[in-house]
Amino acid sequence: MPIATVNPATEETLETFDQLGQDAVELALAKAADAFRTYRTTGFEERAELLRRAAALLDAEQERIARTVTTEMGKPLAQARAEAAKCAKALRWYADHGAALIADEHPDATDVADSGAALAYVRYRPLGAVLAVMPWNFPLWQVVRFLAPALMAGNVALLKHASNVPRTALALADLFRRAGAAEGCFQALLVGSDTVPQLVRDPRVAAVTLTGSEGAGRAVGAAAGEALKKSVLELGGSDPFLVLPSADLSAAVSTAVRARIQNNGQSCIAAKRFIVHEQVYPQFAAAFGEAMRTLRVGDPMDPDTDLGPLATRQGRDDLAALVADALAHGATAETGGTLPARGWYHPPTVLTDVTPAMRVHREETFGPVAALYRVRDLDEAIALANATPYGLSSNVWTTDPGERDQCLRELEAGGIFFNGMTASHPALPFGGVKHSGYGRELAGHGIREFCNVTTVWLGHP
Repeated sequence: MPIATVNPATEETLETFDQLGQDAVELALAKAADAFRTYRTTGFEERAELLRRAAALLDAEQERIARTVTTEMGKPLAQARAEAAKCAKALRWYADHGAALIADEHPDATDVADSGAALAYVRYRPLGAVLAVMPWNFPLWQVVRFLAPALMAGNVALLKHASNVPRTALALADLFRRAGAAEGCFQALLVGSDTVPQLVRDPRVAAVTLTGSEGAGRAVGAAAGEALKKSVLELGGSDPFLVLPSADLSAAVSTAVRARIQNNGQSCIAAKRFIVHEQVYPQFAAAFGEAMRTLRVGDPMDPDTDLGPLATRQGRDDLAALVADALAHGATAETGGTLPARGWYHPPTVLTDVTPAMRVHREETFGPVAALYRVRDLDEAIALANATPYGLSSNVWTTDPGERDQCLRELEAGGIFFNGMTASHPALPFGGVKHSGYGRELAGHGIREFCNVTTVWLGHP
């Protein structure tokens, strides 16, 4: 895949980039190794100040960076601005809390007295260079949510970003350089996916994190396993959105629309399967369909636009193929339409009468297409919610404590959001189960993923 900035709203190629050659990749790895030897000796406050300076630059240059994001991958400009602001918040959060999250841990002295130690404790030490293979859908946030904890822990970072967001990748690297990051501390490598196995195998790379498709996760996870290196994988999702009789239907509908179309529907944690109790199905279906039908589709730079184009032609075509397959097998499109002649847009679509025979029932829909299901009771809703290879997050709309407790016991997901929309937050761990990956990002769990958890034992003199 060529490395290029192509505007998905106009299909215009704005800039192309040469991939790094072998000599340049070797130089980047050498710089990362050199940088780690020095950066690992810095104190928490020095690292925190780097993150704070980067956050200040991100705030000051929010408009420019947001426009770069929107131009490259098509999300509405207001959402790109919000993404930049969220990144600045995360940088400051780790600057403020990172030291405490990986402070030395001292067990009760009586618990280790029989070990013969005068003192025993746990210290979190950095691993080295962390390779991040990141996607285009949240091209700022996906990077920062790995980068902030990695740098705060004393690691250095190598970024292999998606090939359709090179300007964003280079802008982030330049921002950290201007914030004072030492040479080699954070580098954006313009390379293709075929270079990733080489990077994972290189002894100067200590660990790898990937956010992306299930297929990419299998490939990177296998390479990391072969090299006996730590990996964290955040992969796809087919998140359920359960609506039960006690739900506030007005709030559920408005949230359902945002949960499905945020980022033009291109989010791992977007609600994709709407599972509605038969008592409230008619009201929910009517209101949800109407709200999806009236969304404004258009130029993502226009402040009145609700839904922009998908990021790539292939993504748009893959989504259209899922819809076509569903219709061919008997589904009904309550909303939808034709694909435009220009731009990689897909109309907001609501499918009903979805059955297991349809691909849309089994596969992730990465775009503004919702599958709507009617169920008899909570048991059926949970069984349908779990009938997927994915387990990233889930949404449940109920005010019944018993229903909430049953969902907490039985839903197979890394997150359960009651009466609200799934979102990531610096203070909360993020990740999934099953084919949605393993490991956690964010919060204390995220910063400790790429640390050497070291037992320190001191004998009596």
